[in-house]
Amino acid sequence: MEVLQAKLFEAATQNSITSLHHLLIDDPLILDRALVNCFNETPLHVAAMLGHDDFVQEIVGLKPELVNELSSQLSSPLHLAAAKGHLGVVKALLRVDSQACLGRDRNDLLPLHLAAAKGRVEAVKLLLEARPDTVRLPACGGESILHLCVKSYQLEALRLILKSVISVMSNIDEFINSTDSDGNTVLHLAVADKQVETIKFLLSVGALEVNAQNHEGLTALEVLIRSRRDVRDSQIEKLLKNEQPLQKNQKSNSWESLMEKHGGWLDRKKSTLMVVASLIATMAFQIGVNPPGGAWQNDSPPGNLETYMAGESVLMTTFPQCYVRFYIINTTAFIASLSIILLLMSGLPMRRRLFVWILMVITWIAITAIALTYLIAIRLMTPSYFENTPVFKAVVATIFVWIGLMALLLVAHTIRMIKKFVTKARERGMIGPTSSAAGP
Repeated sequence: MEVLQAKLFEAATQNSITSLHHLLIDDPLILDRALVNCFNETPLHVAAMLGHDDFVQEIVGLKPELVNELSSQLSSPLHLAAAKGHLGVVKALLRVDSQACLGRDRNDLLPLHLAAAKGRVEAVKLLLEARPDTVRLPACGGESILHLCVKSYQLEALRLILKSVISVMSNIDEFINSTDSDGNTVLHLAVADKQVETIKFLLSVGALEVNAQNHEGLTALEVLIRSRRDVRDSQIEKLLKNEQPLQKNQKSNSWESLMEKHGGWLDRKKSTLMVVASLIATMAFQIGVNPPGGAWQNDSPPGNLETYMAGESVLMTTFPQCYVRFYIINTTAFIASLSIILLLMSGLPMRRRLFVWILMVITWIAITAIALTYLIAIRLMTPSYFENTPVFKAVVATIFVWIGLMALLLVAHTIRMIKKFVTKARERGMIGPTSSAAGP
């Protein structure tokens, strides 16, 4: 029997219908034995994988039950034929039982999924004609067939599938904007892989939501910003930005849209801000425990007008008023820098305009305070005769001019934020029109 079984597989490999008939004469039950005894592949699996149309048609005519037999990988003959793009075999198998389209292999994939992922466009057509409902069935990990096409760089299969379903599917929006386990749409995946032509095609589909967010709260444009830079980035960014005004009619009235631009900026600069805040905190701490002038090494002698103890600041003894101002400003820089670090690590929504403004104010306070600390330190350590020189005056003036310019920028940003807030509040009807606009 084993010899006959081996000859049966050899006939399937060689596409020899004559050999199959001879074997059936020698053992009329040989196909039944193959149906019962094969634990890996049946002769139909072999013929389907090799694309032997005639042999497949002959064997399924004799034993149609073989169509739904599974290999050790849970693959049906239709899985193998679809993945290889053997159209004649696919047609023969579908004529026997179109239910084979619903079978899933070990990777939880349908024959349609394999055909799409391999770019077998004609096989995809046949499978969709046989069972159009399979296009909605998810693949492994909850991915749609569109996700598989994008991940496998199969643009033509993607075009065919969307073209096929648009004409028959009532809710195309839900289908094209479906997400995987990470909340990514097909546009997220295409942008992450820099597939320019795929992005162009997807953006041409009116139902696509350009500003859809994944589970990390990122839009496709923000995925592009976070990705590794590439020569295609500028073209992709232009494509996405050109489409956004058309897609943001509803989102433009939400408060989240106010911070989309600022949120992207903060995402890119978060690590830089963290480093700057850490440096300011380190400097403020070091200056705090080691003030200018150092500390007394011994206690003050008995009868000395100035009393002090070893370890106390020399600055506190010699310039007590300046010492107090110095420590207030230095402590302000230290607390402000720690607040920046805490805000960045807190997980608060970074796409809120108020959050960005608060972070900007605290950063300004920290930087300004450390600049004033520097100014006080150099004044305390500079001899009195040098304080009236043009060089020293120029240094002091430069610091104050810089602080003034930073204060103007802060005020300008604050006014701009208030205007945006008032404008959006009026649009949403949260506040009434100004008195000047009101009628008598």
